[in-house]
Amino acid sequence: MQIPREAVLLRIFFGENDKFDRLPLHEAIVLKAREMHLAGATVLRGHIGFGHSSRIHASKFLRLSQDLPVVVEIIDSQANIDSFLPVLDDMMSSGLITMERAEVLQYGTEEVRPLKLVEPRPSSPDPNA
Repeated sequence: MQIPREAVLLRIFFGENDKFDRLPLHEAIVLKAREMHLAGATVLRGHIGFGHSSRIHASKFLRLSQDLPVVVEIIDSQANIDSFLPVLDDMMSSGLITMERAEVLQYGTEEVRPLKLVEPRPSSPDPNA
């Protein structure tokens, strides 16, 4: 599978207690993304955060149910992400979804295209020297 150099990064924010069809929502999203052959997905669990309710969700030693923040990141082409959005909309009852352009430098174990290193800009002369 190839990803175009100009890709899209989809970020999905919600709480770890959210569910879809009796599965944790983050697991259901990753399984659906894989089923739809999207290029990749990663789940990140936050230590502290808040959302539209402004209620702080934080990890504490003695709390069993913390509903910590979760972020699922998915990257693929614009067309593939666009086809995933209606599916995602059916899976979520609340949360935040963002999308941004991303430049893919490498995907997989083989180098797809040479990495271009950016030369450092010459520093401006120090007026105090």
